[in-house]
Amino acid sequence: MQLDFQRGSRYDASMKIAVLSDIHGNLEAFQSVLAKLDTRSFDCIISLGDNIGYGPDPQAVMELLSKHDIRSVLGNHEMVIKDQRFMKWFNPKVQKSISFTCGQLSEDSIKTILGFPKSMIMENIRFVHGCPDHSPFLYLFQLTESGLKKKMARMPQAICFIGHTHELGITTYDPTQNTVTESPLDPGITMLDPDKKYIINAGSVGQPRDPNKDAKVVIVDTGSLALEVLFISYDRHATIDKINRHGLNPSFAEKLIQPE
Repeated sequence: MQLDFQRGSRYDASMKIAVLSDIHGNLEAFQSVLAKLDTRSFDCIISLGDNIGYGPDPQAVMELLSKHDIRSVLGNHEMVIKDQRFMKWFNPKVQKSISFTCGQLSEDSIKTILGFPKSMIMENIRFVHGCPDHSPFLYLFQLTESGLKKKMARMPQAICFIGHTHELGITTYDPTQNTVTESPLDPGITMLDPDKKYIINAGSVGQPRDPNKDAKVVIVDTGSLALEVLFISYDRHATIDKINRHGLNPSFAEKLIQPE
């Protein structure tokens, strides 16, 4: 299933979309992201899924998503809420966090999750958790180079946002050369080329796996094709304490510690 908010084949009007991914029940990170976005100009917020799992506050995160009218696609952790048979895809320590999450979620939050689509399209931009067209599970790195070229060549949208790996990055397809290049994304502004196609990994709000453990947010301007990456600090130790207090796997807390 896919939701289509597209209003035209290209970009009908300038619109700023804040994109975030993989909140993973990290309330402190999510609150800091929302506070930062309150100081910025944007039209809407899109979540790329995995709002839950790993972290200690899945219900509070879901309540904030609803409160701020944040649209979300399905992540692989939400897929388990839809169908428990997907539990076997996860290792035992993650299964334990999923069981904890299921016990925390209200009926309203579960109903909200069940309504998430696998992908969305807005302003000629696709939003999906794992890999286009609409996979919550497939990682981009699982594709061969030729497979990735074919996928991007036939991708109707010029831009696709993904999450899933918890690592910021940008994949660029040049149709004139039939080449694909992969690059990191750093804080600040990156200008996109209207003649190329992009798959942009928005990183993670609540469980970053790159060296910098701040929450990550990407804002795209559909008019200028400016891509702004924000690194947002938050009280990681409060989240770490709650992970440990709830008896969740210590590795989930360790991933939040900033390397010296």
